[in-house]
Amino acid sequence: MRLKNPIRFLRFLMAVIIGQSWRRNWPRIIPFFDYSPEVRKVIYTTNAIESVNMSLRKITKNRGSFPSDESLMKLFYLALRNISQKWNMPIRDWKGALNQFSIKFEERMPQQ
Repeated sequence: MRLKNPIRFLRFLMAVIIGQSWRRNWPRIIPFFDYSPEVRKVIYTTNAIESVNMSLRKITKNRGSFPSDESLMKLFYLALRNISQKWNMPIRDWKGALNQFSIKFEERMPQQ
C-alpha cells in the first residue's frame, strides 16, 4: 500500500502521539497554567539548559571512552565551571516572576 501524502500522514501521526502524551501527563501539566504568562515563560524557557547539554555533548563527543567514571565527572566539573562563566545575560522577565514566586512560596524564599 502506498500513501498518497506521506507528509500529511506523519503530521497526523505526530498529532495523535502528542495528544496521547498530553492526556497521559495532564495531572502534571495543569498546575503549570496556574501561573501568570510571565512566570510560565520563565519556567518553560529551556535555552540555557539546551546550551549546557550541547556543550557537555560537545566535549565528550571527540573522546572515545573514559578510563573511569571519576575522570568523566572531573571533565564535566571543569566544563560546567567554564560554561557558567559565560552566563552574564539576565533571564528575561525574571524580576516579575521572582516577585510572584515570593508571594506564592513565601515560606521557601530566603529572607533578605
